[in-house]
Amino acid sequence: MTTAPTERESRQVAEAARQTEWTKPSFAKELFLGRFPLDLIHPEPHPSDEARATGEAFLARLTPFLATVDAAAIERDARIPDDVLTGLMELGAFGMKIPVEYGGLGLTQVYYNKALMLAGSINPAIGAMLSAHQSIGVPQPVAQFGTEEQKRKYLPRCATTDISAFLLTEPDVGSDPARLACSAVPDADEYVLDGVKLWTTNGVVANLLVVMARVPKHEGGRGGITAFVVEADSPGITVENRNAFLGLRGLENGVTRFSGVRVPAENRIGREGEGLKIALTTLNTGRLSLPAICAGTAKWSLKIAREWSNAREQWGRKVGQHDAVAGKIAFIAATAFALEAVLDLTSQLADEKRNDIRIEAALAKLYASEMGWLVADELVQIRGGRAYETAESLAARGERAVPVEQALRDQRINRIFEGSSEIMHLLIAREAVDAHLSVAGDIIDPDASLGTKGKAAAEAGKFYSKWLPTLTVGAGQLPTSFAEFGPLARHLRYVERSSRKLARQTFYGMSRWQGRLEHRQRFLARIVDIGAELFAMSAACVRAASLKASGPPQRGATAFELADAFCRQATVRADALFEALWTNSDDTDRMLAERVLDGRYEWLEEGILDPSDDGPWIMAADPGPSTKENQRRVVQPRTAR
Repeated sequence: MTTAPTERESRQVAEAARQTEWTKPSFAKELFLGRFPLDLIHPEPHPSDEARATGEAFLARLTPFLATVDAAAIERDARIPDDVLTGLMELGAFGMKIPVEYGGLGLTQVYYNKALMLAGSINPAIGAMLSAHQSIGVPQPVAQFGTEEQKRKYLPRCATTDISAFLLTEPDVGSDPARLACSAVPDADEYVLDGVKLWTTNGVVANLLVVMARVPKHEGGRGGITAFVVEADSPGITVENRNAFLGLRGLENGVTRFSGVRVPAENRIGREGEGLKIALTTLNTGRLSLPAICAGTAKWSLKIAREWSNAREQWGRKVGQHDAVAGKIAFIAATAFALEAVLDLTSQLADEKRNDIRIEAALAKLYASEMGWLVADELVQIRGGRAYETAESLAARGERAVPVEQALRDQRINRIFEGSSEIMHLLIAREAVDAHLSVAGDIIDPDASLGTKGKAAAEAGKFYSKWLPTLTVGAGQLPTSFAEFGPLARHLRYVERSSRKLARQTFYGMSRWQGRLEHRQRFLARIVDIGAELFAMSAACVRAASLKASGPPQRGATAFELADAFCRQATVRADALFEALWTNSDDTDRMLAERVLDGRYEWLEEGILDPSDDGPWIMAADPGPSTKENQRRVVQPRTAR
């Protein structure tokens, strides 16, 4: 039995996988440093005429097909029918992001996300299927890091007939990849894979797998966590279980066991030890698929809230006219506008490739998943008891089948998928303080020598003597700044002032806690959440200005109203977060949690019955052959039947 890695070892593995260099500008990175480079995102970038024509033509084909899908059947049967999957294949939906030269459609990130938003609005399991296949499955890592031979071998299959899956998580491995146990032992010109993978999205129906496995150090190879393309029907692979979830009931997610699976060395993506870096780099843009689904749900929620609040009357007035409900409608409308603005802006930045968007994409995922959940929850409250009732039950008694409770269940996973909100906070916070750690990291490193600490102190002194004065004054204090944005200028001035304030607060936190700052996770989360609000406010204002400049006059005017409302709401949230940085119950909460874990309050659990069984908290994942029936389901394209 291998020894579990220490906290420091786990941190070192994660740090080694980080992309450390910054060769391109980043709007969000600068925002956390107290700078507001609006020119990086304004005027809002747009797809080229050719990209727009290609994207719109595909959406025009996709829309009528999706309109024929029986979404209720997917929810009822917990499965996306084969005909839906093969129909999507024939439309090219599984090859949306794959370049044309490899048989794909070559859509931009903007139109890929528009397609996911559309598909997810019918049933989020369809969006998840397409996203897992293209955003984190075989196509993305092979396109970015694969050899030309690998691209020609796998990308045409992924574009037309094959479904792919991404396998990283294990029963005892979530956000801590240092614990990864699945092994890939070199044997001549092959690797032999052994281990168990959990929550393999698309894994039940996949033809091709991207598998992360640990290669031991060996003669001629450095070993480490490595990425492989694996044929799903290889001998020794067993899908032992198709998992069932709170939401996304059509998700083909399972437990996959590898026992003596032989994989040719030519199937390795990149070099040994580069698997985590490949995964994280892939996720830089891959994470944008979740904001697309969240934005789509928010837009649908707005439609339902508007229609229902006009139709339902209580106490002599439409429910939407009551102040308590009006506030919820306003929140949903403003948030739906902002989420789409964040999504489109970040997607277009990804397409242009002029900027480094690793922080922007992470912020988009974090913000959209958190706000999308709040939107769905508010819609439930507006619909009341009818939201808690299933669409099937509503239809059975003669009312419109509106699947609000399903939307709430489906939305919840987005705060966990592809990096939980807690991990996203830490990931973004690490990037936000990167400039500080670059100059002052050795000062707080317990293993650094006195000489190294002294040199770091001198460098830090130079950096801070130049940087701190820039946080004192700025354009946000001038009433004429950003005048071209009209009534929205006041919000951009707030963003600029708050950016500098945020940088000062981050510096104060580092000065106060130094090396202990990494354990102040709620402080760091608030720092990140403030940055997310400022980023969303910026995107909303830029989107409104763009719509006013190039869209229909009525749409431009109403976009300003939505952006203004959103920024007012976001300002209230950001101000509260600033206050909570230093006025909070973090210390006593931490102490209380420790006492709970020590069993001090076990008496509080008396008087209840626990319906859980007494099985293990974490399933056994010992290597070896499977003893279970293979649950793999093969989807045959119509041309192959």
